[in-house]
Amino acid sequence: MTQHETETKTTRPLDEAKAQAFLGKVITDCGAALSAPLVLIGDALGLYKAMAFAGPQTSAELAARTGTNERYIREWLLNQAAGGYIEHDPATDRYSLPDEHAVALTDDTSPLYVGGMFHIVAAVSRAQSRIQAAFRTGEGMLWGEHDAALFPATERLFRPGYVANLIASWIPALDGVQAKLEKGAKVADIGCGHGASTLVLAEAYPNSRFHGFDNHGPSIEAARQAAQEAGVGERVTFEVAGAQNYSGADYDLVAFFDCLHDMGDPIGAMRHTAETLASDGTVLIVEPMAGNSVEEDINPVSRFYSAASVLLCMPNAIASGPLALGNQVSEQKLREVVNAGGLTRFRRATQTPINRIFEARR
Repeated sequence: MTQHETETKTTRPLDEAKAQAFLGKVITDCGAALSAPLVLIGDALGLYKAMAFAGPQTSAELAARTGTNERYIREWLLNQAAGGYIEHDPATDRYSLPDEHAVALTDDTSPLYVGGMFHIVAAVSRAQSRIQAAFRTGEGMLWGEHDAALFPATERLFRPGYVANLIASWIPALDGVQAKLEKGAKVADIGCGHGASTLVLAEAYPNSRFHGFDNHGPSIEAARQAAQEAGVGERVTFEVAGAQNYSGADYDLVAFFDCLHDMGDPIGAMRHTAETLASDGTVLIVEPMAGNSVEEDINPVSRFYSAASVLLCMPNAIASGPLALGNQVSEQKLREVVNAGGLTRFRRATQTPINRIFEARR
């Protein structure tokens, strides 16, 4: 222990109110962390769906409706009420799920849906020991090395936002792109994962052709199956390829949905994109919301995203190239990456509370 540390501990009086406030915060955070598996249990066993729009229920009634044990349900309900997810009526000892909460917890077609967040948390947490070691070694960890549950969880997290915003506001915010897609355009979706963004576009613009690329083979297989089930297989192809070597040319639109920051060579990705882009083509870059300074990023959205960046996004970039942007990369840094890749025009086209949507051109 240094002299400075000794003096700090023995001479600086504690602010008791501040200490108690921090203790309360830690208890709240730990309670939320311990409750996250119970949210997943509620999702997996259909407990939220059994409560959704169904009125107040006792623990015995919910257990009977879901084929579960009443004693477990009783304690689960207490936890959910304590966390503010459900409501309890002391006069009747019945529990209810507010309609607004029901939509968020059960309707995966709604932009309010939050179920994917909990699945992401569970999946990336399984990499804790390896990421902890990386803090000392500086090594990375590829997306494909994570637990297999990460990939469907990622789709569940992002797809509601794509369904709600992509056709309604993001495409219209790009100069001339909507008209091209309606007439018939050639589109590349880079880092497409399970193809959620690709299929949203394909279903909205039947005259256009879409090509999804991702370096994770199992995700591409899932995307191909999803395309067939959606009835758009004749207009959509999926291929295992990276952002620096995907096939094709003369694309009217090249899209990067929540993935450019994951890439270890984002400048190389932009350079290849510039080479494959039609002369009047457009690049759509969707990135998590972030500010231009630490102070702007001290908020709940950044807390979630920066945690994901440490556990998932940044390690993949470190493992795959020379530049680790992290998902809280500033707009100015993104501009520098895009310009270095050969695209001279760059602007923020629109935004949501959790996303920034950028347009880039030659």
